[in-house]
Amino acid sequence: MGIMENATQTHSYIPHYLLRDDPFASKLSKEADIVAAFYICIIGIMSATGNGYVIYMTIKRKTKLKPPELMTVNLAIFDFGISVTGKPFFIVSSFSHRWLFGWEGCRFYGWAGFFFGCGSLITMTMVSLDRYLKICHLRYGTWLKRHHVFFYLAFVWVYAAFWATMPLVGWGNYAPEPFGTSCTLDWWLAQASVSGQSFVLAILFFCLIFPTFIIVFSYVMIIFKVKSSTKEVSHFDTRIKNSHTLEMKLTKVAMLICAGFLIAWIPYAVVSVVSAFGEPDTVPIPVSVIPTLLAKSSAMYNPIIYQVVDLKKSCSKSTCFKAQKNHRHFRKSRFYTISGLLKDTPPARQAHVEM
Repeated sequence: MGIMENATQTHSYIPHYLLRDDPFASKLSKEADIVAAFYICIIGIMSATGNGYVIYMTIKRKTKLKPPELMTVNLAIFDFGISVTGKPFFIVSSFSHRWLFGWEGCRFYGWAGFFFGCGSLITMTMVSLDRYLKICHLRYGTWLKRHHVFFYLAFVWVYAAFWATMPLVGWGNYAPEPFGTSCTLDWWLAQASVSGQSFVLAILFFCLIFPTFIIVFSYVMIIFKVKSSTKEVSHFDTRIKNSHTLEMKLTKVAMLICAGFLIAWIPYAVVSVVSAFGEPDTVPIPVSVIPTLLAKSSAMYNPIIYQVVDLKKSCSKSTCFKAQKNHRHFRKSRFYTISGLLKDTPPARQAHVEM
């Protein structure tokens, strides 16, 4: 009886990609595909250039990277990966008005997008925890060493690889998007079988809800800690106050990075959940494209945030015009650092704070 009920449930819903003979034909107009292709082309170039520069400057450095820098470059590697492995497939297919790479290409594209996207989110979760522990638990900063960070980053890579590979070994699947020229996790399995439903729920919890909760919790606790410790910090000497101020500036940058990522991906997550558990065709195909394009732009934001903050610090020293004329400063500028001048800090007049 149970088997018959399960079979009935399995065949009660037919995914969109099985309703047509050609699941990879674009459901958009040619004009819409061309616009999407140009948009992703611009996003891809900016993302690959920005994150590639972060990685290049890291390799160029002679000194050992500090723990926060290791987290930043790991984030850049994931963002660079999603730019160079995924976006060319989408661009070529959009210009061709159909997905050109078949089921194997679809699975690779889906795997790469999910692996690098999940890796970025988990890395940002680690950055959030680092900020939370440094601000709210001061002893943490005294024992965090490079080998601890390497352990954290190894965990990130294994975690992302595990969840991205599960659909390839039988738990879940990768499938074409409703509009045809891109592939993603098969969210529609949630309406096709109990196994598919468990897969979708596991992905949502372990790769979206739980990391997002950690990020939000970390920054909420930081805000409360800052409010309660403002008066305490005012009684410290200048050196401690400067150190605290710089830690808070780094925290603000980390908050911007996480906020940019979540803003880019949450609309896509909402559409995916509606597709997984809502009625068929609840989300119109043209509407489903917009969250997808927004999510694909997430890898572009971080290098922009690094550089804008660096330029803002430069301009605060005098005028923006003078800072921009200082060629030597721009030659030494790094996306992944924020340089600040501690006027009252002996013996060095200038301190570099690493993200």
